Amino acid sequence: MILHIDMDAFYASIEQRDCPELRGKPVIVGGGSKRGVVAAASYEARRYGIHSAMSGKRAAELCPHAVFVKSRLEHYAKVGHQVRDIFHQFTPVVQPLSLDEAFLDVSGTTRLFGTPADIGRAIKESIKKEIGLNSSVGIAPLKFVAKIASDLDKPDGFLEVAESHVLSFLDPLCVSRLWGVGKVGNTKLASLQLKTIGDIRRYDRKAMNEKFGNWGDHLWKLANGIDPRKVIPDRVAKQISHERTFHDDMDDYNSMRAVISHLSEQVARRLRRNRRFAKSVSVKYRCSDFRTFAQTHSFHDPIQSTDQIFQTALDLLDELIEKHAPPIRLLGVSLGNLTHNSTRQLELFTEQSDQTQQSALDDVVDAVSDRLGGSSVYRASSHSWIKRKQ
Repeated sequence: MILHIDMDAFYASIEQRDCPELRGKPVIVGGGSKRGVVAAASYEARRYGIHSAMSGKRAAELCPHAVFVKSRLEHYAKVGHQVRDIFHQFTPVVQPLSLDEAFLDVSGTTRLFGTPADIGRAIKESIKKEIGLNSSVGIAPLKFVAKIASDLDKPDGFLEVAESHVLSFLDPLCVSRLWGVGKVGNTKLASLQLKTIGDIRRYDRKAMNEKFGNWGDHLWKLANGIDPRKVIPDRVAKQISHERTFHDDMDDYNSMRAVISHLSEQVARRLRRNRRFAKSVSVKYRCSDFRTFAQTHSFHDPIQSTDQIFQTALDLLDELIEKHAPPIRLLGVSLGNLTHNSTRQLELFTEQSDQTQQSALDDVVDAVSDRLGGSSVYRASSHSWIKRKQ
């Protein structure tokens, strides 16, 4: 069985834990300046319609008595590492999605710690007792079902979906609960009277494929409880990937470039953290009409440099834009053909000092990021996207 564990309003909850006078109040992390953007909102603030990525100005209009708190990324990163340490006390098979969210496969540790439900409750209790924060736990035989289960019962939730109940659990839920269905996708599905996951499950698979391509077939599989994806720690993964679906379709090249830069930093950092090297870089590119394309470049020698990954991904993005014009709704960067072997063939006429300098720079950036948090230091090319999502 698979557990999906999500910390409840992570940044805001840490602030409320550390400052008792903030408990019960609408707390907003970030967004304090006129041009600031909300990084996180407590559940008290969310009742007013406030959410992350909203402008601070709009948040203040919705809730004039909200308390704005400056982000403390270094502190949040430390707490996130404490949470992850608790996960590893119960299973080595942990796939982090972010500082505050992860999948855990507990199939191999039930003899030690009891049923998956026992393990889920023990993890919740440990996080509450040792760190003083609430978390929501979803348990299911499939990754996406476990994630839905944890989301449905927030905050401080706990929900288990047995294998025999997966379809009956999914059927009445809105289609937006499925991975990859946003505002635009919800509208397109509604035009076919597909409003619940059960509606998709009962819809003809061939027709879904004809109308929406691979995306439609993917949704049909999920609606029918078909999801072969496993919980794979980065240290044993055959591929490391990171992607973003945009709330609004994107057609500005500079914005797309910033996203590619940010995604490249994320996958490169995970690659080095797990002492892996990659022999291929791929870019995933989903158009506004849900057609999805990918472009891949392979290397003779394995790579690990953020700069090389970014420059390759940017070239692949340019190729995709030329073939399939924006707007787009998703971008992703993935590293494949992973290896622990860093053996490289030295080239007679190639200057090696640049490679050494890039490696040293990556080491410094990784060290700072591990200490201060993932968005504490980043490439200038990532700036506009980092600021947009904070």
